[in-house]
Amino acid sequence: MHSLVFLCAQKVVSHHSTVRGALEFIPKELYPVLFKAAFMDKRTLVLQDLVQTWPFPVLSFQKLLRKCQHCDRALLQEKPNKLCVQTVILGVVTYLNEALEDRLHRQSRRQRLQVLDMTGLQDDGIDQGPESMSLWSRTVTLAKACIDVSKHQSKCTKRTSKRRKGPYSSSVALPPPQPVSVEVHVDLFVNSTSYGVLKDALQNNANSMLRLKCRDFRAEELPIASTVGLLEFLDPTGVRQVDLRFNNLGLSGLRVILPHMAKFTNLVSLKLPYSNIDVRRLSAGMEGSLHYFATQLSRLSCLKELNLGSSRLSGKLRQLLGDLQGPLESLELAFCYLLPNDLAYLSQSLHTPTLKKLDLSGNNLSDSLLQPFQHLLEEASSSLLHLDIMECRLMDIHLESLLPALCRCSQLRYLGVFGNPLSTRGLKNLLQRTMGLLYLQLVIYPYPVDCYSENLPWPPTSSNLLNGSVDEEKFSRVSAELQQMLLTACRTDSVWTTNLCRHNTLDYFNL
Repeated sequence: MHSLVFLCAQKVVSHHSTVRGALEFIPKELYPVLFKAAFMDKRTLVLQDLVQTWPFPVLSFQKLLRKCQHCDRALLQEKPNKLCVQTVILGVVTYLNEALEDRLHRQSRRQRLQVLDMTGLQDDGIDQGPESMSLWSRTVTLAKACIDVSKHQSKCTKRTSKRRKGPYSSSVALPPPQPVSVEVHVDLFVNSTSYGVLKDALQNNANSMLRLKCRDFRAEELPIASTVGLLEFLDPTGVRQVDLRFNNLGLSGLRVILPHMAKFTNLVSLKLPYSNIDVRRLSAGMEGSLHYFATQLSRLSCLKELNLGSSRLSGKLRQLLGDLQGPLESLELAFCYLLPNDLAYLSQSLHTPTLKKLDLSGNNLSDSLLQPFQHLLEEASSSLLHLDIMECRLMDIHLESLLPALCRCSQLRYLGVFGNPLSTRGLKNLLQRTMGLLYLQLVIYPYPVDCYSENLPWPPTSSNLLNGSVDEEKFSRVSAELQQMLLTACRTDSVWTTNLCRHNTLDYFNL
């Protein structure tokens, strides 16, 4: 239930003319609740006025839109409204343009807003409606705003210069008013379509009144030279995550890009999925590139998360991870064609006792990897919070042998077993045996093999399971039985679902 203060704020922001006339008399302590009310009710005119007169040095979406004592909705967990986000950006641009005009006329303006923090806004890339604003769109909008401010800044500088050279210019030069600037803390997502506008914005960053400071950087399908160019423009101290995917880099491309990562002194997370790495048949030259890759990884002193998904790393895990300066807390090795000696190394490494997130999806855990994986689970049991073993060809018999180790993972919050050929009986056994994992909040489970309309080839492949026709009536009964088991055990806090969309919202930084 909303507090009385928030209900009053909603009433106030519903009358734009009243708010505009009263802003100079409103105590600054009321600005945050008015901002949240205006954002929630999409009062864009009021929102812009609030931003332009923001009385604090920092305007943070994370702090303002999270659940608070006044409002029971956490807007930060919802997809951001496009108009509201655009309005906030417009408010900052207008504030800076007014400051520029004041400076042009040598009027002093006390700087209030210094930092706009737009990090942490929800964006899972799914169900983006017309009213929501994706990370890609926010990146483009902010980049264009930076370019517009720079252009206006340049025009004002030229006008100032002309005035100084005019016939009636004062012989005594007055000191110019202090410049006003706003730094935008933001996560950036760029691809080939948005590369040009983001590059232009970052090129002007050092001298612009509106500057981008990137926290998490994501690039898709960019050429190597373009990726390196953008990395060079980023503030070395601000970047905590670099995510390069679908870029077809290969070891030769990574050899070019990775040296540029060392300058990011606070880099915690490096994601390089779908980078076209294949170490199974290396030439002499590629052996050198692999060694160089491992050496560059070891230079990232703060690294805690590494994603090498869909790279063919067979037998090379020790070489890649053995020289890292500290233990990893998140390791994603989906579809990496791992061998038993890879998991044997991992279970004995410095990383395993600290692992919070582990993704081994797409590796065949049903054969020679089963026992090493079981040992790995035992070693990681005290720290593991998130385990993905989707499409690992695990049948009931394999899961049965893993359950003792799995049930020792007392802190586990998430388990992904989608795409494995499990039966209804196997799923019920899994649910029953994991009831004691009190922190287990989400399980993504597969459609049981006995719920398919036609006979599946045995053992079925992931493709058979994903493309096979499910008997919805049979599955509805199984789903209801699983929910009843949870209800009987008083574990309705634990969500069991086949919906992969829930999986996409999970992130290492939120563990």
